[in-house]
Amino acid sequence: MSDAMETQLDAIFAARNREDMRPTIDALLPIYDEHPENPRVLYELGGAYDTAGDEATALSFYQRAMERGLAGDVRRRCYLQYGSTLRNLGRIDDSLRAFARARAEFPESVALGAFEALTFFAAGRPNTALASLLVLLAEHVHAPELDRYKPALRGNADYLASLDAEDDAHSDAR
Repeated sequence: MSDAMETQLDAIFAARNREDMRPTIDALLPIYDEHPENPRVLYELGGAYDTAGDEATALSFYQRAMERGLAGDVRRRCYLQYGSTLRNLGRIDDSLRAFARARAEFPESVALGAFEALTFFAAGRPNTALASLLVLLAEHVHAPELDRYKPALRGNADYLASLDAEDDAHSDAR
């Protein structure tokens, strides 16, 4: 992608009004018409539709962006938005799979972990959701008052995650 197009996309994104995404979508559509296979253009247009509340339209743009080779931090952001959109559309299992792929590709992403926790909660796994947040806290928050308790946070996280695992095992046995 040319530097000029990157700059243009960045400017469109910077000028967006989350309360009225129509001007952003309208600014992106001509670029999309010229570059319908460009992964960054697909991602940005998907994000604009998503923010506008048209999540079903956003999904196909996110999928195509990743299929066309979206890379780096923009790919991480796309995964997050894609997984969240799936969750918001009630496609919880698809969202869990998307976050699992994303976390495998970007294991250090705190943002992916936080939004994956929301999907765990939506999936009826509140203990796993809280456990995953405790692990994020232990691994990524550096505060002197917290440091001594990180082993306890991890231990509690393991315990909480085991509760949902037990519930899953009992459900499978039925």
